[in-house]
Amino acid sequence: MSIATGNAAQAPETLLKLLQPTLGEERARWVLDTLEIDPALAGSADYASRAQVAMALNAALFADLLDRAPTAARYVERMRQAGEPIVFDHGALRTIDGATGALPSGHEAFGRFLSALGYVVGGLYPLPALTMTGRAYVHLDLPASVPQFFVSELHIAQLPEAAQAAAARIFGDSADPLGDDEWRALDALARDGGCSIEDGVTVVRGALRAFNRQHPAPALADYEALLEHSKEGAWIATEGNAFNHATTRVPDVIAHAEALKSESFPLKPAVEISRNGRVRQTAILADKVSRPFVLGDGSTVERAVPGSFYEFISRDLVPESGLLDLTFDSGNATGIFAVTREQA
Repeated sequence: MSIATGNAAQAPETLLKLLQPTLGEERARWVLDTLEIDPALAGSADYASRAQVAMALNAALFADLLDRAPTAARYVERMRQAGEPIVFDHGALRTIDGATGALPSGHEAFGRFLSALGYVVGGLYPLPALTMTGRAYVHLDLPASVPQFFVSELHIAQLPEAAQAAAARIFGDSADPLGDDEWRALDALARDGGCSIEDGVTVVRGALRAFNRQHPAPALADYEALLEHSKEGAWIATEGNAFNHATTRVPDVIAHAEALKSESFPLKPAVEISRNGRVRQTAILADKVSRPFVLGDGSTVERAVPGSFYEFISRDLVPESGLLDLTFDSGNATGIFAVTREQA
């Protein structure tokens, strides 16, 4: 992806200090110039609020997704060329509710440290068609400005026995990416609501590692056994807890989608509309990626599988409060999940 500088010299200094050790100065300035940053997150102090640490983590995850999803990178470059900043609404990830070795099971693998960054569960979304449950983690301090996390978990115990056994072999030796240094910094952040830049960098780096695959490359036979009963589980087998997608908030998602289709972006056919009509979503189809699988003789083979993608959302105001509707919708989420479904 090409790196333009634009007005990056004006990047908020505290966020830049939090990002630069991980992304490098040029890349950190680039991503902060690309995203719309609430002035409340600006500053140049040597002390970072939990909202600033949360925003820095989201910016790092956004950059990581663009490195893994070329079509998403092409979209973001399109917006930069048009001079339109990205309003980063939320990111999504998938987890395993089952045996995961040293890694806490399900959403707790992320809730345990997102709480220190100021996040709480703002909504619970059953996804029965996918044998999953989604949770929306919303930031307490700046809920409309700091991106949410939509964390879903696959309920392994509800799958057929063959898929359960395959999942246990795939995910059962997962590692915990967070160590003593990360927990010391997270504990300080949770206690004080802010931290030193040094501790903030430790949190961002450690949390960024959590959005990765924590288990070894899966056996091809186990992957195929899980794929038969859960395409979402198969996605986690190859991609782990990586950002499944990042989402731009746009004024009119329907018009935005039509414009992108005219430019040959591969979008899903339909726009998902929430039951209350206020939340509308669509997405670019997932890019394919090459991933290793272990064969019975111990050798490996590469296969093309669905990777991550980019989503768009429009949110209306809630009439009773006049505030932006920050909720999600189970039907919308189920429809969006389809863009990473490997064809059987």
